[in-house]
Amino acid sequence: MKALLTMLNLPYKDESLYELALTHASFANENQTEKNEKLEFLGDSVIGIMMSDYLYREDLADEGTMTKRRAQAVCEEALVKYAETIKLKDYIKLGRGEMNKGANDAMIADAFEALFGAIYLDLGFKWAQKTFDKVIVPNLNLVWNIKDYKSTLQEYIQAGDKRSISYHITKETGPSHNKEFEASVRLDNIITLGVGTGKTKKEAEQNAAKDALKKGNYDHQETL
Repeated sequence: MKALLTMLNLPYKDESLYELALTHASFANENQTEKNEKLEFLGDSVIGIMMSDYLYREDLADEGTMTKRRAQAVCEEALVKYAETIKLKDYIKLGRGEMNKGANDAMIADAFEALFGAIYLDLGFKWAQKTFDKVIVPNLNLVWNIKDYKSTLQEYIQAGDKRSISYHITKETGPSHNKEFEASVRLDNIITLGVGTGKTKKEAEQNAAKDALKKGNYDHQETL
């Protein structure tokens, strides 16, 4: 852990926060300790506001394009790419069963968000911003080509009669440390357009949107 914090040049105060950030539920369940999910929740918001601020200050495009760019830059696939640049996977604490398989993308993305939550709690917004500038901004070129199916579906739907779409988690299966989620995307909260599954709610929603694009007459072939 100290090697990671030194690499990030963090003048940390509470090392236990960073240990918690990298504690997956499978390890927590086996060792009767706390898991990183609350820090993940916080870190998701920290990264989100910093990305919005970055895109606004860069004045890259209009609101619609910035929204799409933000979705690309904070999706699971993007978070994994950032995490790879600091070898975060090597520091994640897993239970014995998960250790044999290694951390999957969902675990890595969650740990990356939790790390930002820990930095924010330990050192404040200033150091979280410095880490964002050090780890995320230089690697944004790696994520601009990521397909964001939710934004694409939203564009097609709203290009017509301004109808609304919403996402619903319809099923959760598996133990707490290895859940699988099923999501549906609905038009006007009534008509189901697509269904998808994933290891996280975000992944399930993306796959539901992808399913909707495949099924619907949205002239979307070039986006898939």
